[in-house]
Amino acid sequence: GINAEYGYILFSTLKAVVSTQSTGCNEGGVDDIATLMGAVLHDTVEDTETSIEEVKLEFGDEVAGIVAEVTDDKDLPKDERKRLQVVNAPHKSTKAKQVKLADKLYNLRDLSRQMPVGWTADRVYEYRVWASKVCSGLVGANTSLENRVKQELAQHNVEFPFTE
Repeated sequence: GINAEYGYILFSTLKAVVSTQSTGCNEGGVDDIATLMGAVLHDTVEDTETSIEEVKLEFGDEVAGIVAEVTDDKDLPKDERKRLQVVNAPHKSTKAKQVKLADKLYNLRDLSRQMPVGWTADRVYEYRVWASKVCSGLVGANTSLENRVKQELAQHNVEFPFTE
């Protein structure tokens, strides 16, 4: 379990990480600790051997629930995972939607800073259109984050919210 001192250190560290890593939650005025923890831990299960159960044991049900909501099933093909992000976005909890919005905002800004090695301009554009589709399903969770996503996409002539 997490004792009070460790909890305070974790909370302070999370606030620092969230603001310095620009996950975007801080820009959205998000101050709910479970949402901030979910933002920091959002890729843990996808990118490490950590399980949702381990997140639950260390950080509690609420944080684990947020992390679970934003975690893709890596056993599925990439195209299917991407499709499911679009389909499932409207059905996420508000906290998970805020984490998703912040993550997509961070990724979009990252793409604007530097194109990943091996990517083409077309691939970057396709990512932006896909991100717009995902974020369109998150509308209503955080106007501030949504406006920042819209601003970022508008700089690259991608509409948001996306309409088919």
